[in-house]
Amino acid sequence: MPISETKKKKIIALAIFIAIFIGLLVFLFYGDNFNVLKEIFNSNATKDQIQESIGKLGIRAYIVVFLISMMQVILTFVPAEPLHVIAGISFGLWKGMAVCLAGIMVGNTIVYILYKIFGTKLTDYFAANVDFDFNMAKKSNKIALIVIILYMLPAIPYGIICFFAATLGMKYPKYILVTGIGSIPSLILDVGLGHMTMETSWAVSITVFVVIIILLILMVKYKAQIFKKVNEFVKKNQEKAQKKVGNYNPIIFKGIGRLIFAGIRTKVKVKLKNNVGRIDKPCIVLCNHGSFYDFIYSGKLLMKERPHFVVARLYFQNKKLAWIINRTGAFPKSLLAADIENSKNCMKVIANKEVLAMMPEARLSTVGKFEGIQESTYKFIQKMNVTVYTVKINGAYLAKPKWGDKMRKGGLVEVELNCLFKAGEAENVPEKEFKNKIDSALTYDEFKWLEEHPEVTYKHKNIAVGLENILNICPECGEKYSLETEKNHIKCTKCGLTVDVGNRYQLSGTKFKTFADWYDWQVDEVRKEIKKNKDFCLESEVELRHLSKDGKKLTRFAGNGVCKFDRNGLTYKGTEDGVEIEKVFTLESIYRVLFGAGEDFELYEGKELWYFVPKDKRSCVMWYIVSGLLKE
Repeated sequence: MPISETKKKKIIALAIFIAIFIGLLVFLFYGDNFNVLKEIFNSNATKDQIQESIGKLGIRAYIVVFLISMMQVILTFVPAEPLHVIAGISFGLWKGMAVCLAGIMVGNTIVYILYKIFGTKLTDYFAANVDFDFNMAKKSNKIALIVIILYMLPAIPYGIICFFAATLGMKYPKYILVTGIGSIPSLILDVGLGHMTMETSWAVSITVFVVIIILLILMVKYKAQIFKKVNEFVKKNQEKAQKKVGNYNPIIFKGIGRLIFAGIRTKVKVKLKNNVGRIDKPCIVLCNHGSFYDFIYSGKLLMKERPHFVVARLYFQNKKLAWIINRTGAFPKSLLAADIENSKNCMKVIANKEVLAMMPEARLSTVGKFEGIQESTYKFIQKMNVTVYTVKINGAYLAKPKWGDKMRKGGLVEVELNCLFKAGEAENVPEKEFKNKIDSALTYDEFKWLEEHPEVTYKHKNIAVGLENILNICPECGEKYSLETEKNHIKCTKCGLTVDVGNRYQLSGTKFKTFADWYDWQVDEVRKEIKKNKDFCLESEVELRHLSKDGKKLTRFAGNGVCKFDRNGLTYKGTEDGVEIEKVFTLESIYRVLFGAGEDFELYEGKELWYFVPKDKRSCVMWYIVSGLLKE
């Protein structure tokens, strides 16, 4: 079997590394160097003898100590402490530190290069016997501090810490700075001890040395407890970062909005209306949710009030993205699932007399219509009994639909703020009336709104592309998953039906006026199928993904299997992190299955996300439709 180019490069790199390493060993153990090394590491040698031995080497003494410092990073079994003490004895505090630190920095650099060549296999090998949760640490927003703490712990050689730091995706300047700073405290301690033997009496030096040895012995003895505490710190730090209600920063909020709309180079005219005057605090602001950018539209209206938005937990998995979101005042929520942490954060916002902003539908609209609110959300709003406002957004869905790839040019978005309940009024309103009032205030229909704005047209060369991810059934032949799109056309590969999509999303070539009408017909067809077939079951091979652990991505690969959805609920049977499982979500536990058009369908369970990617990604919407119909 021929060797791949990548493997060849790795072999060549390894050969070069081994050659250089052998050359360094030859230098260290050649002639006088070897004899001096034996004297240096002779436990019976006095400080005067060590100084004399080092003196014999001249400039080579610095090179030898430098090289050994470098090698003790790469060869994790070489102890660093004796060399650092000797450097302090031989060169003094500052010179000793400079030589050792230079060697460590070069060693750290070599580790960084090795990781870039050979990947995570090296890290997994070294970390196997260390009782430390590296995956959790990677997600922390105080990773630099954690790296520095690792340098102070027993049983973790410098090399392992360097490999771990390299896996975090740091750029080299940050990596070398963090690993360099991390090594300094222990370096000061060791070199300082050696220097102390020169500047003080042997009695003082020995006393300090004995105390340090006793502390090290205690740390090694109670290593498990120490690691446990560090792991708890890392976990607590990570959870705290997610639990925290962010501090609203208007500059960052404005910057996000400008970057988003500048990046798409599309001008969307936003008309803001505020019919309520000054906002009373604390309060809850409810927004309908037709577009991914609704937080920007509503944020423009609420910016002066410094709102705290509830955001899907998924987006907090990326450390950089989480940092930005948190500084817009937002905090995470497991969508359409019980989330005690989120409830506490919501109550904290109210207790602080601030503005709690939420999209109570908790998912993007499929066809630009109001899609309903979970029962527990109504109860929470009524229980808070504070002033309730609504932000009604029209035109946002059509400017950037859930299934579309880019913003459409020529859009108009209208945003209007109204007061629904004054503080103290909600608790006195009958439950049914309370729900109806909220639904009525948030209900919208983008195509009815478009009829009222004949001046609005949308320019996009691929205006129909993506509709196959919400339209699954051909109205002519009834075939499922036979629809394809190109530019402004929808075509059925089975019967040849061709439908054109106009610049106001009007359809020609079919009985439906809009794709929303087509979708409603499709839902009715599935409803008939479910009623007719008592053994109805939606089934697909899937890839399972969970929330990412490394802080770099949103999700990670977790396994493969088969998903089934019938009258009992949704079942996944397959692998999860290498283990065969059967996971059941009962119908009673499901409000709706969330979906990304042409991407996935998903369910939150506590703080975990079950993210399924089906074999035919066009079918994602069908899992959403079926979940709603079976709940009927």
